[in-house]
Amino acid sequence: MTTLPARLSVVTLGARDLPALRVFYRRLGWPERDGSDDTFASFLLGGVLLALYPTADLAAEAAPDLPGPVSPGWGGFTLARNVDSRAAVDSAFAAAVGAGATAVAPPVDRDWGGRSGYIADPEGNRWEIAWNGDATFDERGALLTF
Repeated sequence: MTTLPARLSVVTLGARDLPALRVFYRRLGWPERDGSDDTFASFLLGGVLLALYPTADLAAEAAPDLPGPVSPGWGGFTLARNVDSRAAVDSAFAAAVGAGATAVAPPVDRDWGGRSGYIADPEGNRWEIAWNGDATFDERGALLTF
């Protein structure tokens, strides 16, 4: 029997304005991979590739059975970037807003014992900036325990 390995390799965001979205992620200080351009861009984040691809092209590949263009707005999912300390949530949140993110929900202490806040990138993709005292990471920043 063939199985699907339990790992996440790539997250692809459909981009309506890929050049502007590339600029935003570079402003965060995330290293863009060689070969990126205004038709496809990618950033290696702790062992997971964040890819940007034009929405129409992504829809043609991943959703050919669905009608019409993909509408803007929140898609019902969030991405998360965990940081190393409670205080780092606030500074990372401020840095993201300074790079052009929209503040969605400011950082607060959560019932589960951590701290987090939410921002939106220029196309409305929601990112949680979080600290969880039980999380550990490897030297690349990949999540080991949560």
